[in-house]
Amino acid sequence: MNRILINGNFLCRNLTGIERFAFEICRQLDALLDSEADVSILVPKNARTVPEYKNIKLIHSPKEIHGFPFWDMGIFAKACKKTKSTGLNFSNTAPLGKLCGLSFIHDVYAKDFPNDFNTFKDKLVKLYCRISYWNIAHNAKKVLTVSEFSKGRIQHWYKTPSEKIAVIPNGWDHFLDIKSNEEIFDKFPLLKEKEFFFTLGSLQKRKNLKWILEYAKSHPEDLFAVSGKTISGMHSEEIGDLSQLKNVILLGYVSDEEVKALMEKCKAFVFPTYYEGFGIPPLEALAAGAKIIVSNVASLPEIYGDSAVYINPQDTNVELNDLIKKDCSSSEEVLKKYTYRNSALELLKILISN
Repeated sequence: MNRILINGNFLCRNLTGIERFAFEICRQLDALLDSEADVSILVPKNARTVPEYKNIKLIHSPKEIHGFPFWDMGIFAKACKKTKSTGLNFSNTAPLGKLCGLSFIHDVYAKDFPNDFNTFKDKLVKLYCRISYWNIAHNAKKVLTVSEFSKGRIQHWYKTPSEKIAVIPNGWDHFLDIKSNEEIFDKFPLLKEKEFFFTLGSLQKRKNLKWILEYAKSHPEDLFAVSGKTISGMHSEEIGDLSQLKNVILLGYVSDEEVKALMEKCKAFVFPTYYEGFGIPPLEALAAGAKIIVSNVASLPEIYGDSAVYINPQDTNVELNDLIKKDCSSSEEVLKKYTYRNSALELLKILISN
């Protein structure tokens, strides 16, 4: 195995899907490595969390992250060069050129849906994302992604050879360590067991709260609980309208423990997103024993197969209460396949061979 240096930029970011993936894969990877493995992580000075590892070595940078281009393309790139390491980048970004190393592109959202980026800040995000996609697709020693869907989109836009792309999926097994916190039902007493639909995700446009809004308007008898934190830029425009509906409860940010309780008690978990590279929340919902209703687009049919009920993310002319009566196959096969330990094993094979 070549010397590996992990890009610790995810340690400074809000815990959404990509950051969760990075944390969990590193935790599982650490358990698989031995003390002789030459694997380190470059930790920014302003890291929100500094993990404790047994075999992954911590290198504390005196530099802080204030702008990701400067960290990825400057500080981390120099560290890779200085330590003669192959970089491992989890966050859709990487140093330019041959220092790109082993890098993840979780999806190519900014390429597939450019019109979702409207404000000046959004357009800067789009530009940076697309530069990063191009750089990784053309310069990485190995392009890593989370689904066959995302692999196909990378090949479509950047003509990256199939053999250069490896699929390392997300998982759910972090949920095993999370204990339900039912105090959320004291905060929101209208939420009764099996009497509400639950949806979760960063409140971005692609999470498609428009679908929830339109369905809730036409079905005032159904109660929806909507959780998630607005991410700067690309936010959904439906939040204000949703807050006006009596049958929609906006929960704001909720903890992992509260999320698990909501998934255990909901009538079904609804995920109407129109674009996902993988989609972790429905996997967590399956692990909590919930029925899942997900969009029939992007990676979701690939991941969830017959364990889910599907909706068209552009059409609310359905009855959720009828859909959840449909029989679905057991979630056991899906949960067995998509674990962070399985993914860490696949990643370790790539680290050994590069």
